[in-house]
Amino acid sequence: MESQIWFVPHLKYVFKTEDKNTTFCPCFLLSSLQSVNSTTFILKELRCCSHAKEHQGAYLVPYFILLLLIGIPLFFLELAVGQRIRRGSIGVWNYVCPQLGGIGVSSLMVCGFVGLYYNVIIGWSIFYFFQSFQYPLPWAECPIQRNGSQAIVEPECEKSSATTYFWYRQTLNITSSIDDTGGLNWKMTLSLLVAWILVCLAVIKGIQSSGKVMYFSSLFPYVVLFCFLVRGLMLKGAVDGIAHMFTPKLEKMLEPQVWREAATQVFFALGLGFGGVIAFSSYNKRDNNCHFDATLVSVINFVTSILATLVVFAVLGFKANIMNEKCVVENAEKILGFLNTGVLSKELIPPHINFSHLSAQDYAEMYGVIKTVKEDSFDQLGLDACVLEDELNKAVQGTGLAFIAFTEAMTHFPGSPFWSVMFFFMLINLGLGSMIGTMTGITTPILDAFKIRKEILCVACCIIAFLLGLLFVQRSGNYFVTMFDDYSAGLPLTVVVILENISVAWIYGTKRPYTFYYYMWRFVSPAVLVVLIFSTVIEMATSPAGYNAWVEAEGAERFHSYPPWALAMAYSLIVLAMLPLPLVFIVRHFNLISDGSNKLSVSYRKGMMKDISNLEEQDEQRFILSKKLSEAPSPMPAHRAYLGPGGTQEMTNTNYGTSTKTGYQNIGSPESEL
Repeated sequence: MESQIWFVPHLKYVFKTEDKNTTFCPCFLLSSLQSVNSTTFILKELRCCSHAKEHQGAYLVPYFILLLLIGIPLFFLELAVGQRIRRGSIGVWNYVCPQLGGIGVSSLMVCGFVGLYYNVIIGWSIFYFFQSFQYPLPWAECPIQRNGSQAIVEPECEKSSATTYFWYRQTLNITSSIDDTGGLNWKMTLSLLVAWILVCLAVIKGIQSSGKVMYFSSLFPYVVLFCFLVRGLMLKGAVDGIAHMFTPKLEKMLEPQVWREAATQVFFALGLGFGGVIAFSSYNKRDNNCHFDATLVSVINFVTSILATLVVFAVLGFKANIMNEKCVVENAEKILGFLNTGVLSKELIPPHINFSHLSAQDYAEMYGVIKTVKEDSFDQLGLDACVLEDELNKAVQGTGLAFIAFTEAMTHFPGSPFWSVMFFFMLINLGLGSMIGTMTGITTPILDAFKIRKEILCVACCIIAFLLGLLFVQRSGNYFVTMFDDYSAGLPLTVVVILENISVAWIYGTKRPYTFYYYMWRFVSPAVLVVLIFSTVIEMATSPAGYNAWVEAEGAERFHSYPPWALAMAYSLIVLAMLPLPLVFIVRHFNLISDGSNKLSVSYRKGMMKDISNLEEQDEQRFILSKKLSEAPSPMPAHRAYLGPGGTQEMTNTNYGTSTKTGYQNIGSPESEL
């Protein structure tokens, strides 16, 4: 059976091989329902829509450009090295360049950090999923407090909104600062436990082992997206939201932040630097067309993100119209009060205005007249303009997109519990798929290096992760989720990816690839990544480090700077993630430890024995039956140096000492036929 690649919604793809029935490989596909800035289609997956919401049409162009410049080339590179060298992330980079072997360890560290807080968001989705089996939805209205015979609306809810109150108070029960831990939130602790149990079972049992489950997992998010799109297009104001999405603001494209956010989303959309892509592609047949796979997945990724973004903006356009109508009604009541008390003259009201059927256009006309006539005292009236564009421009950041904006919109849907159940079940499905890839990025390198039962390793990892994850289910836990989201992955991933690029294109070398990839790998992609690193460092140095704290008395968020201990913790995440890079370089440069480049890992040996279709019968028998590894022929062709665009001038590696060269010569180096 030939190797095949199956696309799975949020950028999961499944490799089918003879020795692996079906293997899920999430590429953190940017499901825009996932949305675009931050978290919501499970944190990183929702990244795209929030950013798109904030930067509108200007976001899509940088994202597409960077997908071409760094996304597709480096995704292809990771697929190729994994498929060719057939090891996990640590083994691959030890083999490619032992002195840069810390790349794989840093990838593992980043996977660990991301997995810790990412699964918390799955826990939130599980909580909302079970809360959705109610009518009306529990976040549809503000709770009522009883004071004797008097009933009043909960003040915190009245100052914010029902969905916002449910998120911050009923779900997170959040504290007012990161300094106040508030103790464990038992509801979120239980949800996190359920999330880790699901992840553990999925990784051990392998939900991918069932073809029916695989097809369901692949198609269900598309079914939900399509249903939401159809339903969304039927909503009043959906066209306004979609038109707003495609309205370009070219001045935004000149802002470095837009490009930096777009590049970060490319990393998470394709899973670059996490090690999952390398781990899964290592099970492919060596003659699999990974170039086609890389292009196909990247294109479907982009198309899916556009589809999901349409859904998001259709719903947000509907929500903006609801909020704008509410604004019109509230301000019309103020004007009627002013008319009845004589503060305003009835002559200011155009004769065709009917307060019982007041449209947004009528209110805008009336507002303009009053503002012109009462210019000196207009501010004292406290009237709002109620402009639809202003509502559309309100950026919904982070978790707010899924757990506030979408939940609020769904309360206005007929049969709202059904839509809510579908939405959060989709989030759970997407999140679990991504977590399988994240866990694979952790377990595969460990299994390559040590003889450990996969079941024992997975259970141990999940137990440790759950205990460490208790940090995020304190009442102040959401602030730590934000911290890890901002600091643990962005910069370390960029450094990891640029070192991957350099180690293959400039140090190890490949056969001459297509001209496009030659110039991308050698010049363009590294240059773009260097600019991205510098812009990230500059932003971190110039922008205040902090978080948005929920102020109960105001019913709103306020920016707070991190206290010294929290700031030290945030920067330590970056240091810990990148520390293996210099450490491994130093110890191997001075030959303090073996580079391990001449050792075949356990999983590699097993993989080669299983993948007998890649060996001729005679060589296969010699390989398996040889008493010593040195007697067996190399299962891979000898190393070929990197050739320039003309394919005639050999580019050799002269940067490293004799020990490194010797390591390369001990076994046949797998050439990357890219």
